[in-house]
Amino acid sequence: MTTWRRLPERLFENMIDADALKNLPLLPRDEEGPVFAEPWQAQVFAVVVKLNEAGLITWKEWAEYLGSVIREAESRGEYDTGERYYEHWLMALERFAEKKNFAQSDELAQEKEEILARFNATHH
Repeated sequence: MTTWRRLPERLFENMIDADALKNLPLLPRDEEGPVFAEPWQAQVFAVVVKLNEAGLITWKEWAEYLGSVIREAESRGEYDTGERYYEHWLMALERFAEKKNFAQSDELAQEKEEILARFNATHH
């Protein structure tokens, strides 16, 4: 069983309307809001929230991107129990960034490799 830990509350003050979270049924959360197993999960969550606040994506659009990724995973027999939820967020964010020309797939792949290399260097 995964033990979720909450990141500091100040990270989420005034970031998102609690009612908007109710429309994300798979979002790992407790009574106070979203919870995260790893810092990167909070970061990808925060990026999407900031994109919404900047008017670059609506919650309806985000639900479409995220829903598409989740449906694709389910079509491969990968049903989310909540443990891979933020991996879906990350994939949806990558697709959004590519579609809006914020980043190209080769740039995202390179960045991902660099992040993984830094992670592996500090966790081994």
